[in-house]
Amino acid sequence: MKVLHLLTWDLRGGATLGAYWLHQALRGIGIDSVVLTNDKGDLEDPSVMSLADSGIHKLRLAISRRIAGAPVGLYRGRRRLIFNTGLDGIDFTRHPAYRSADLIHLHWVNGLVSVGALRRIDKPVVWTLRDMWPFTGGCHYSLDCERFQAGCGRCPQLGSKREHDLTRLVLRNKQRSLPTNTRIVGISHWLSDCAKRSVMFRKASVTTISNNVDTELFSPVEKRLARQALGLKDTDRIVLIGAQNISAFYKGFELFLEALPRLTTIRGELHVVSFGRSDGVSEVPGIRMTSLGYLSDAADLRQAYSAADVFVAPSRMDAFGKTLAEAMSCATPVVCFDATGPKDIVEHRVTGYKAVPFEPSDLANGIRWVLDQPADSYAEMCRNARLRAQQRFDTRVIARQYHDLYRYTLDGESG
Repeated sequence: MKVLHLLTWDLRGGATLGAYWLHQALRGIGIDSVVLTNDKGDLEDPSVMSLADSGIHKLRLAISRRIAGAPVGLYRGRRRLIFNTGLDGIDFTRHPAYRSADLIHLHWVNGLVSVGALRRIDKPVVWTLRDMWPFTGGCHYSLDCERFQAGCGRCPQLGSKREHDLTRLVLRNKQRSLPTNTRIVGISHWLSDCAKRSVMFRKASVTTISNNVDTELFSPVEKRLARQALGLKDTDRIVLIGAQNISAFYKGFELFLEALPRLTTIRGELHVVSFGRSDGVSEVPGIRMTSLGYLSDAADLRQAYSAADVFVAPSRMDAFGKTLAEAMSCATPVVCFDATGPKDIVEHRVTGYKAVPFEPSDLANGIRWVLDQPADSYAEMCRNARLRAQQRFDTRVIARQYHDLYRYTLDGESG
């Protein structure tokens, strides 16, 4: 079985790194898995190949991205959220890796594969949805808009009042381009349910396979040692929050800030530690706050997760929530809202706490509940978190689920 993954490359990104770990695990169980990407950088892995490995190819890709983004610029009243038309990309069907593949696995393909190029695929396809973009008219998260169920148009993120706007055209282009032999995978039940309700995938085969983490890479470090390595006091009650960009609107950092004043009376000295890019961490009177900056190395993240008493993920909307699974893999309980992708990850009052969406007061209740647990109960919660990550989200577990899906897809083609 030879599987070709198409993946826009940035190993600092959660979506990309998860897909790469999956690729490695698939090779580990005997699947001939290869990756085509736009630029592999300095990665020394012969199973990963670049479609833009020359100066002229990189220039063409950069020009196509500029052209693809031009129509978005016409909407002066748009919100400054990530938005893609899907018009830019490279023709991958001429590459030898495509011609020799049995099955094509699409991941995050923005900027690598144009939507129109999908029409040329003449092999079975598995498309893992890592956000909402594959079934919207350009946004990556629709927030409170559900017009993806009706063909988009009048897009609130573009500030559009027209029924036949750019989003309607983009979505129709996706519908025309989708290969008929495509199986859709959502990385959470929430994302799969959204896909099933969408115009794009309403008639498609949609299943759910969780995102994955390497539970050997993200294993617990003794809390005292982790804090020592990070220069944190052993006696603090450490609340950790982090993401690639914690200032991103979807991540809900301001909801967390609203919760913090309710925690000033917690027993012991509360210390909020954050990681990730940000526009600056706001100060909250009476609470000590420390930023670890952007952490790209798994070893540094492992130390941060292990040092914390609780990890908080206040996302408004998240396809999965890989930081939650990573924290749990490091035996750290998690507090999140009982909504979107994260609600699949946390077991309420077993591996953490799921707060009422999107109530800062109940987020504070959850943090307080975790921190107030007796020592024995807290230790059991930590063990439960680690076990759930190993059983549900470990990369090797997820690789076997994809192996079964590939086999089922290929058997259906041959039968």
